[in-house]
Amino acid sequence: MSGAKEFSAPDMAMRTAGILFVFVIIFTGLLSGAYQWTKPSIEASAAEEKMRLVDEVLPRSEYDNALLEDSLALPATPELGLSETSTLYRARRDKQPAALIFEAVAPDGYAGKIRLIMAVRADGKVAGVRVTQHKETPGLGDYVEVKKDKNKARPWITQFNGMGLSEVTDKAWKVKKDGGEIDYYAGATVTPRAVTKAILKAVKWTEANRDRLFAEGVSQ
Repeated sequence: MSGAKEFSAPDMAMRTAGILFVFVIIFTGLLSGAYQWTKPSIEASAAEEKMRLVDEVLPRSEYDNALLEDSLALPATPELGLSETSTLYRARRDKQPAALIFEAVAPDGYAGKIRLIMAVRADGKVAGVRVTQHKETPGLGDYVEVKKDKNKARPWITQFNGMGLSEVTDKAWKVKKDGGEIDYYAGATVTPRAVTKAILKAVKWTEANRDRLFAEGVSQ
């Protein structure tokens, strides 16, 4: 006769459940530990990617504050073509307003929305604009993106640099085909029209809200 203890079906079920519970606790702990260990590098990578985009529209020599820490959460903003919340960054030099960096969307591109990141200086002039996402026709309308523009010496999107409401009239903020000053590639006018219109609306929005945006959330 064996002296081994026999377990009933309910006991076996409870024992199995207990083992599984302990396993889940251990596994969850390991995952949590791994996340905490990798979290700093993940956050650093995300910050590096944000700064890479910012560097394309605003040179670091133009500000001296911790840019990613000086930000505002924007609600959905129709003037910027944004239907979702976004983040605006405030560049300052010697604690004085230098530029605002934010996202905008041209909703009426040839193949849909064209997403932008842009910087507008405190004097109202565009510091830089980059297309970050689009679905425009390859080889035709995609020249609005720097890396796909064949003109490497002066990419199309850079012609907005230095433009502002005080220097350029509303009429000039159009492609040349429509009587404005913005160059375009023959056979592809819908895309540059959409981008130009979105940039103008964003500049006007900045002009109307600049003082509030720089002051909001800042202790006096």
